[in-house]
This record gives sequence, structure tokens and C-alpha cells, in this order.
Amino acid sequence: MRTTTVEDNLNVSELFIGAYARLYAYTGILVVLAMILVMSVRLFASRKRKAYLSLTVSIVVFIAHYAAMIGLSLSGATSGWGDLAAQTLLIVAFITINRAIYQLYNSTKKRHHLYFYLSLLTAAALAAFRLNVRFLFDGPPELLDTLGRIGGDLYLLLLVFVFFIAIPNQIGSRHAYMSGLAIFFMSHLAHLINHYMLEEPAVALTLTELYAPLFYYFILFVLLFERIVELMQASYRTAITDGLTGLYNRRFLLSKTEQYIRYGYTVSVLFSDIDNFKKLNDTKGHQAGDEALKDVARIMMEEAEEIGLAGRFGGEEMVVLVTDSSLNMAKFCEKVRARIEAEAGVTVSIGFSKSGANVTAEQLIAQADQAMYKAKTTGKNKVVKYTAGKGAAVKT
Repeated sequence: MRTTTVEDNLNVSELFIGAYARLYAYTGILVVLAMILVMSVRLFASRKRKAYLSLTVSIVVFIAHYAAMIGLSLSGATSGWGDLAAQTLLIVAFITINRAIYQLYNSTKKRHHLYFYLSLLTAAALAAFRLNVRFLFDGPPELLDTLGRIGGDLYLLLLVFVFFIAIPNQIGSRHAYMSGLAIFFMSHLAHLINHYMLEEPAVALTLTELYAPLFYYFILFVLLFERIVELMQASYRTAITDGLTGLYNRRFLLSKTEQYIRYGYTVSVLFSDIDNFKKLNDTKGHQAGDEALKDVARIMMEEAEEIGLAGRFGGEEMVVLVTDSSLNMAKFCEKVRARIEAEAGVTVSIGFSKSGANVTAEQLIAQADQAMYKAKTTGKNKVVKYTAGKGAAVKT
């Protein structure tokens, strides 16, 4: 039976915490960062938002930092210009990525820009101090290297606390963000203890220092991905809905009607108009008019939930595209009319039509509009079905 030798232990140690382990960890981090970079560059190219620019810049700086760290690992250097560049790049990237996260949820004011530039200026001052520490103090080179480096490391630790206090309440996904900062803090604290407090690095601390950042960048990727998806969904929703009522807008509803007809589906259209809406605005004010629109829209949305789509066609005109061909449109329209009269404090005139051969989306909606006009001019608060050449009242 083979016994474990000192050489075996050294090989295992080298595998998990040695120079090769650093290469594995840094390469894994670079893969995650590359994924975020592709996402941020494409978003900035298409949308030109400042948050995406900050995100792109921060990821580029992070990548430069880890490229420098790989170079240091391969060369075996622990100080000098390369180490100074790597430390400064990490501080700049950390400041910029947290700024980008804030910008994804908030507009930046002048004071926020001031904080950002002051943070970068402090990082530059610490780098300059480290660069000139040998000219400012006398002592052994190792001690001077430590004195120069510790300022940047402590500043990075301070930044973690500042961001932990200042940012979470200003953004969504605050728990994910705080978890990421906590992991970054543990990794950096392990680095500080290993490099400044122990004569020989502890295995557990080295493992934390090397591999905890992988979890930090993964959480960062998930957080940014979720926020960007959320923003894109909100942007799409804004583009297709009416801001006041939340109903689909005219363009979207017309395009969906065209789509159903193009693919041969039988659809129907309910076209409604609030009765005496101008008088309501003039006597009770526009706020009362807006509330009436919202109430009618809510009822339309509820009734259309499982059988079609509800939209605001313009002004006080609201439309339901019914995609369920088995629905009795006369009964459905009457149900909508009765609910509005009972719940919204206003009445509506409703017309409806059903698609047929060679009828376009515009024609179908125009037919329902004509039937609605027939209801409006023959007493209001009624439902009228469209028939070619005339409107037949379903309910007076």
C-alpha cells in the first residue's frame, strides 16, 4: 500500500494554492468577466446608457487587473511595477463597477460624480505614495514595499464598507449585492491577514483569497443580468403600452390583429367609447376623467385576460381584440358594458365586429368603430353589432 509522501503533499498544495492554482482561479474569473463584457458592450452599443459605459469600463479594468496578476504569477514577482499596476487596477475597477450598479437603478447627480472622481483621485494618490515611498522613508526594501502596498489594500477594505452602507438601499436585488460585497470582503480580508499578519500564508486563507472572487463575480454576473433583463422588459413594456391605463397601445394592438388575421384565425373586435367624457372633464376636472379611464381600463383588462388583448385606441376609446372564436360576442360585450356602468361611474357605447374573408385588420377595427358610432348616436350606453350597411342594436 502506497503511503503519502512529503512530495505528494507538496504537489497537492501546489495544485490548490500554488502558482498553478492562481492561474486556474484567475482564468476562471476572466471567463466570467468576458461574459459580462460581451453583454455590456452590446448593450452600450445599442442603448448608449451611462450605466452600460461604466459597466464596460469597469470590466475592462478588471480584466486588465487579472491579466497583470497572471503575469505576476508566471514571473514569480511579488512587488514592483507589475504589482503596483495590479493593485491600482483592482481599486479602480471596484469603484467603477459599484458606480455602474448604482447607475443601473438611479440617475447620477453632480455629487455622485464628485464622489466617484474623489475616490479615483485617492487611489491615484495612494499609487503615487507607493511609487515614492523609498524616497520618503528610510528602511529595508521589504518593509518599504509593505508600507507602500498596505495603503491601497486598506483603502480597498474601506471602500467595501462604504459601498455596503451607501448602495444597497438605493438598488434592487440588494441582498444579492450585499452577499457579493460580503464575499469580496472575506477574500480581501484573507489577503490582508496572509500578507501582513502571518509569516507563512495559511492554507484556508489562501483558498479563500483565490477562489472566493469566483463566487463574487458570478453573483455580479447574475445581478447585472437580472437587472438588464428587467430594464429591457420595462423598455419593451413602455413601447407597447399606454402610460396612463396600462393597456396595450394602438400600434401594438393593430399589429397583433394583423398577425392573427394573416395566419387565418377568426377574431372579433370590441370597440368602446366612454359616453359624455368631455362633459366629465369639464365639470369634474381632468383628474376625474383620468380615474374613469383607469377604471374602465381595469375592467377591460380583467375581462380580456383569458380570451384576448385589451388596448387604448386613443382618447377615451378602448378596444378588446378577442381571439377566442367560440365566445358569444354579444353577451361578452353586454357583460363589459354592464360592469362599467356598475363599477366605473360612467357608461360606454360599444360596437363589435367579427373577421371575415378579405377583411383587413384596419377594416375590422373600422367596422367595430362604425357599430360603436351607431350605438353612440342611437341613445348611448348600449351594444351594437356591425352588419354591412347598417347596425343592428343588440341592447338598448
